[in-house]
Amino acid sequence: MALFKKRTAGKPGEWFYCLEHKKVEEGPDCPGKDRFGPYPSRKEAEHAMQTARERNLEWENDARWNDGAGQGEGGDGSGGGND
Repeated sequence: MALFKKRTAGKPGEWFYCLEHKKVEEGPDCPGKDRFGPYPSRKEAEHAMQTARERNLEWENDARWNDGAGQGEGGDGSGGGND
């Protein structure tokens, strides 16, 4: 007897966006690695990709995350060092 049952069906009202099938699903039909969610409404799940783009843009322009790390010495992207 298994201790934990795998949840095969979502709860009513849970909406996901499947990245593989590029469609909205009620309940987690696809693996977690292939979906965004849960969202409280179908409409929000339909806009999952736009929401992700907006959040990525915010993070890329956030000074707390854009501190020049990984750009090498001088912060000019050249990698620095003594060639």
